Amino acid sequence: MSQVSPFKISTAMKPAGDQPKAISALEKGLSKGMDKQTLLGVTGSGKTFTMANVIAHYGKPTLVIAHNKTLAAQLAQEYREFFPDNAVHYFVSYYDYYQPEAYIPSSDTYIEKEAMINEEIERLRHASTQALLTRKDVIIVASVSCIYGLGSPEEYEKVNLKLKVGMELSRAELIRKLIDIHFNRTNADLKSGEFRALGNTIEIMPVNDRTVYRLEYDGGTISHIVELDPVSRALRGNHDVVYIFPAKHFISSDEQSARALKTIKAELEGRLKMLEKEGKMLEAERLKRRVKYDLAMIREIGYTNGIENYSRHFSGKEPGEPPDTLLSYFPHGKNGEADFLTVIDESHVTIPQLNGMFAGDASRKETLVEHGFRLPSAKDNRPLKFNEFLERVGPMIFTSATPSDYERKESQQIVEQVIRPTGLVDPEVEIRPIKESPHHPPRRPASRPAGRAPKSRSPSLAPNFVSEEVAGTPYKGQIFDFIDEAEKTIKKGDRVLATTLTKKMAEDLAEFLKEKKIKAAYLHSDVKTIERINILTDFRKGKYDILVGVNLLREGLDLPEVSLIGILDADKEGFLRSETSLIQTIGRAARNAAGRVILYADNMTGSMEAAIGETNRRRAIQVAYNKEHGITPKTIIKKIHDITDQLRTEHDRAVGEMVRIDEELMKTDPRKLIRMKEEQMAEAVKALDFETAALVRDELFKLEEKVGIKRKRKL
Repeated sequence: MSQVSPFKISTAMKPAGDQPKAISALEKGLSKGMDKQTLLGVTGSGKTFTMANVIAHYGKPTLVIAHNKTLAAQLAQEYREFFPDNAVHYFVSYYDYYQPEAYIPSSDTYIEKEAMINEEIERLRHASTQALLTRKDVIIVASVSCIYGLGSPEEYEKVNLKLKVGMELSRAELIRKLIDIHFNRTNADLKSGEFRALGNTIEIMPVNDRTVYRLEYDGGTISHIVELDPVSRALRGNHDVVYIFPAKHFISSDEQSARALKTIKAELEGRLKMLEKEGKMLEAERLKRRVKYDLAMIREIGYTNGIENYSRHFSGKEPGEPPDTLLSYFPHGKNGEADFLTVIDESHVTIPQLNGMFAGDASRKETLVEHGFRLPSAKDNRPLKFNEFLERVGPMIFTSATPSDYERKESQQIVEQVIRPTGLVDPEVEIRPIKESPHHPPRRPASRPAGRAPKSRSPSLAPNFVSEEVAGTPYKGQIFDFIDEAEKTIKKGDRVLATTLTKKMAEDLAEFLKEKKIKAAYLHSDVKTIERINILTDFRKGKYDILVGVNLLREGLDLPEVSLIGILDADKEGFLRSETSLIQTIGRAARNAAGRVILYADNMTGSMEAAIGETNRRRAIQVAYNKEHGITPKTIIKKIHDITDQLRTEHDRAVGEMVRIDEELMKTDPRKLIRMKEEQMAEAVKALDFETAALVRDELFKLEEKVGIKRKRKL
């Protein structure tokens, strides 16, 4: 570990509950050279805070991998709050929309690649790589896109421009250098990766930040370098030196480009001979036309659509050799060993993603190559195989409330973080029948001895879960029983969640609840992002009392108002009713002191038995801790934020106030208002507040419509 860590946590929080023990154990594991550890942290135990402490003590650059963009953004925000003076960056796929190139032989259908790049996310990607090349106190929170091909860090760093006051570099020569590193010249407002020349000045907007560097010339010498706000043009400061990195990650020298053209041509000739020998004349003609066109475009303008399919030729790598990725930008030792920490968040979901990326990509590329749409070298433009990923990282820590078999098998130690500092206990779990019955079983908690339950199946519910004794009241089935329990919960002022197996079931149940005069809404993947956030906000505020969903009600939802969860059809074994899914869903009720969960099932499955056993084991540990320390659990009180308030910096609020839409400003200078709104949107994206950015984008659509501007806007 580092003698003096460059990381400094800035928070009044102190480790509590199981956190001190977990932090100490993980740090000892790192010091002993353990390359794989698992933090088994229950919902609400503060896993991110624990990992922040481990990172601060370990003192090396850190890669945190999450399984989707939204979770990655949430984690990046949390780490930024813990490390405000260090470099915390966000690295995800920059595509708003991506349709990969593909061919379907059965219908002879070729699908051309179609993509829409989000310029702001591309800027954040450049900020990540530049931070890794220039600083030691770096945390990158990434999605699994971090294992996809990226340009060589050596070439990327080698061609960056160091511009300083007093430097003899003519205006024309600087323009040529900027174009060589893929900056575009413009006479309009600057965007990331653009420059403009005005008189004896050149203004540059780098790709990693929303700012403008203005270079003033005195003859052939740079006399002044000033930094300007891109919208207001206000002076941000003077600089003696600035560094301008390339506008694209894929950079190649003239020598590399010349070599690539020769090797691509040679590969084409060899491939054509093979196809002709196999009698595939159509495929040969198709490939010849495609590659010759691409070569002509590369010679003329240095670029062609799909140029990434020739990346191996430009990089000089051997066939089959893994591509450079974000991992290549992290520091490595003298012998090439990785010198950084990797944290796999929600590892039970993220590890399978990392493991599955290569196979899906390879299958699609193989079909394209076989039918003459691409050269075989296109297969080397790919994500890393899982074993290649493991070879390129150093020590790893998996974090999950439900580690999978992989983490349990590979970890040299599993550190439990079961005790919550808040004293909150895992919810009580009950099992009730699905079907209607003349018998009404007593409401008894599901219980079994502490410890992990065996993954076995029983043909019916065990006696200790449900009794068939007549209670004198007919049992009407899971829906009506759930409604009865939900109404009791709602009367106490709490909220309720229900999970179904399909989207249609979620919609139908929500409509049925509304017919019963219950305020309900459904939530699933077809609900748009902004509407989804609005529904969750309204649910917490009490506009809805019951929220019905499918899989979206598992990882990541923080709803302390929820004290009852009904899991319908809990005995239907499968992904949505696996041990992991059940434990994750049960955990959503762990932020409320009165939390309880009802599993509706007619048969006891192995997943149910294991999930109940693990929940009760954790519950017993927390109850014992609370009793020993005299803790009375209290429901978490969490402020309900409106979307536009979430994660805004003081600058965001100032800009929001400054650019408030009013009729007077629309009359005087509407285009200036549009530029200011664009800046506000960019600042929201910079803070990873995509909900606010989307709202501002919608305002821009309306403003531009009024002014008569027609253009596609990407977010």
